[in-house]
Amino acid sequence: MSAHPSPMIILRPHRCTLGVRASTADAVRTARCALSVPVEIERPQSSEAPFAVPAPDVPWVTIVHNDPVNLMSYVSYVFQSYFGYSKDKAHQLMLDVHHKGRAVVSSGSREEMERDVQAMHGYGLWATLQQDR
Repeated sequence: MSAHPSPMIILRPHRCTLGVRASTADAVRTARCALSVPVEIERPQSSEAPFAVPAPDVPWVTIVHNDPVNLMSYVSYVFQSYFGYSKDKAHQLMLDVHHKGRAVVSSGSREEMERDVQAMHGYGLWATLQQDR
């Protein structure tokens, strides 16, 4: 990032008036037009730190949390049916949810994890997403 901010160019409307004199009458017909002309303006200096945007290459994860409502067998079933995990993998993730209070069940782009979280909510499970650091 350079020390001096680059100038920003915006378009501002400019009013003009065109007069056309009729050849047979003394009347003047006036038309107005709006033109856009580029005007260069300076960006103000800011003392604030720049906004940090999450890195796109850092994966996001879907986390399923323990709850007192769903049976362990149902949670295993959801992991098998939605994510396609084997019975053993789904059972291990379910045990992590039960004993540790949460388990990472998938990772990928933010959009994919948002979809997985919504799906878990559809199954009645408590799920969140976060960026994996």
